[in-house]
Amino acid sequence: MQGLSIGITGSDRFLMGDLQARTKLAKKLADSEIDHLFVADHVSFHTGLGMDALINAATLAAMLPKMTIVTGVYLLALRHPVPVARQLSSLSLSAPGRLIFGVGIGGEDRHEMEICGVDPSKRGKHTNHSLTAIRELMSGKEVSYDCEFFSYDKARISPRPDPKIPILIGGRSEAALTRTAKHGDGWLGVWVSPERFAKAVAKIADLKRKDREDQWMHGIQVWAGVGDKARDKLAQGMEDIYKIPFKKFERYSPYGSADKIAEFLCKYVKSGARIINIEARGSSIEESIEAVSSISALLHREFPGL
Repeated sequence: MQGLSIGITGSDRFLMGDLQARTKLAKKLADSEIDHLFVADHVSFHTGLGMDALINAATLAAMLPKMTIVTGVYLLALRHPVPVARQLSSLSLSAPGRLIFGVGIGGEDRHEMEICGVDPSKRGKHTNHSLTAIRELMSGKEVSYDCEFFSYDKARISPRPDPKIPILIGGRSEAALTRTAKHGDGWLGVWVSPERFAKAVAKIADLKRKDREDQWMHGIQVWAGVGDKARDKLAQGMEDIYKIPFKKFERYSPYGSADKIAEFLCKYVKSGARIINIEARGSSIEESIEAVSSISALLHREFPGL
């Protein structure tokens, strides 16, 4: 993925139900100004809600053969790295160059970690080991690994992804920035101000100066309310998922017209964001697609060189 890319959630409407209706919706998306899709990942979140990001990425990549899919974010510590590396290798064959692997540590629901056999207090350290293992496994070489969380001997995953799959690191803590500098190709921020975003980008650059030609691939993930009663729809959607009052998120979550939301996002682009993931909440998925398409067009018009 090169330059500025604006994406929308790969919602359930693309993933379940009548295939003809899903295909029609996919065409609407393909004909829009939207650049990519992103998918969430949970095994069992709060009430049992869940979705497997890599399985859904495979479905969406097949339905939209020209669109990039971003996992935002995959809870890598909840899985053993060897089968994950196999999934990434398989996806690289069916959708070469169209997957960006966003990884996070989760933790909003500690029980989700516990039922997967992961100590919530060690999920950051566990993820660091998993990221190291994934990088090695995706080299296509025979590798071994031994740590307190998993071990394997002489594992090989072939073929290696070509082109390589970029890894984004999600989170807003200092540890997430350090993790990005050590393991990632970019950072995927969430619930941070444009000023904090710019400082984070600068810190990552200070922690690790790139020793290759590739540029950092930083992004921001936001929820946004569109259409009539935009704030109410956005608040309800976020509170249903996170079980936290919307006021705690409101300063990071724009709502209203496409122009208003694009103006809000411009500040992040100026701070270094090149991937914009928009979880849009409107009266329908069709309305959300139209709104994000308009936002994308406005942002590309504002930043024609990106």
